[in-house]
Amino acid sequence: MAGRKHHGPRAWLYRILEDETPPPGWATAVRGGLVALIIINVAAATFETVSQFRDLSPLFVGIEQVSVMVFTVEYLLRLWAAGEPPHREGPLPPQLPATALGRRLRWIVSPLALIDLLAILPFYLAAVLPVDLRMLRVFRLLRILKLSRYSPALATLGRVLVAESRAVLASLLVMAVLLLVAASLMFWIEGRVQPEAFSSIPMALWWAVSTVSTVGYGDVVPVTALGKLVGGVVMLLGIGVFVLWTSVLASAFAAEMRRRDFVVSWTMVARVPAFSHLPADRIAEIADLLQSESVPARYTITRRGETANSMYFILSGEVELDIHPEPVRLGPGQSFGEIALLQGSDRTATVTALTDCRLLVLPMASFHNLLDSDPRLRAAIVNSAERRARGDTAD
Repeated sequence: MAGRKHHGPRAWLYRILEDETPPPGWATAVRGGLVALIIINVAAATFETVSQFRDLSPLFVGIEQVSVMVFTVEYLLRLWAAGEPPHREGPLPPQLPATALGRRLRWIVSPLALIDLLAILPFYLAAVLPVDLRMLRVFRLLRILKLSRYSPALATLGRVLVAESRAVLASLLVMAVLLLVAASLMFWIEGRVQPEAFSSIPMALWWAVSTVSTVGYGDVVPVTALGKLVGGVVMLLGIGVFVLWTSVLASAFAAEMRRRDFVVSWTMVARVPAFSHLPADRIAEIADLLQSESVPARYTITRRGETANSMYFILSGEVELDIHPEPVRLGPGQSFGEIALLQGSDRTATVTALTDCRLLVLPMASFHNLLDSDPRLRAAIVNSAERRARGDTAD
C-alpha cells in the first residue's frame, strides 16, 4: 500500500514532538528548549537541598511552577499528537482499534509517556495530598529520565534491557548464588576467628558483595589461609560473572543499534515519494542496500563536474545545493543525487554539508538494478527528476 501524506496541525505537531527524524527549525528549537528546561529543573531540585541556597527558595519555586506548566502542556500536546498515524503504521494490539483513540491509548501506557506523567504527577498530588517534601524532591529528580526521549543511546539501552531480560535475570541469578555461597563459606571458615565480621551469613554478605564486585574496601578481610584462598577464587569468579553480563549486554546493544539503523533507513526510504508505493518488503530490500556515512559541517559531499556514483538520503542535518539562480537547502527525509545517475552525466551541482550530517548512500549499481526491476519505480524517479530539473531543485 502506498504511504499516505498527512497534513494539518496534528501531523505537524507529531513530526515536531514524536518523529525520530524531525524537520529542522521548529523541532530543533522545541526539543532543545525542553532539554534545557529538564536540566535546569533537575539542577534546581538538587541545589534546593543545599542550605547555602535556601535564600533562593522563591527562584526554585518559580522554576518548579514554570516547569510543571510546560511539562503539562507538553504531555497534553503529545497525547493529542499520538492520534496521528505514522507514515507507515505497524499493527496495533488486537484489543486496541486502529483509530486515533487506539493510538492514544497505546501511547498512554508506553514507557516514555509514563515518564512524562511521572514528571508532573507529584506536583498535583502534593496539592491535594499530604506528601513528604523530601519524597517529592526525589520524584522531581526522576524528571531527568525525560532526557531518554532525546538520547537515542539511552532509549536503545532500555530496549536492550527489555529484550535481554532473560539473560540479564540469569546473570543476576548466577551472581546471587555466588554471593550466597561465598558468604556461607566465609561464615563457616572465618566465623570463629572474626565473630564481629562473620558472625552470620547476612553479616558475611557485605564481604561477599565487596569481593565479587572487585571493590574490596578492606574493612572486612579473611585472615586464615583457607579464607584467603576462598577469597581469591571468589574474586576471579566475580570477574567472570561481570564479563558474562557485559558480553550479553554489549552484543545485544550492538544488535539493537543495527536494528534501529535499519528501521530508520526503512523509514527514510518510505518517505521518498518515488518509493512510497512500494510494499514493505521491497522497501526493506532497498534499506538493506544503503550505506551509512557521517560528514562534518562544511564538508563537500559532491562537486559539480565529478562522476556521479551514488544517490543520497539525508538522515540528519542540512545540506546546500549550489545551483542557479539560488542555492537550495535540503534537510532530513530529503534526497539528492539521482538526476545525474538517471542521465548518466556528471554532477550538475556542488553539495555542501551545512551542519554535521548523517547520510544514507545508495550506490549506482544498486540504483540501476532497482530501476530495471521495477518500471513503476523508474517512472516515478524519472518524473521527480524532471520536475527538479525544471527548477524545483537540482542534482
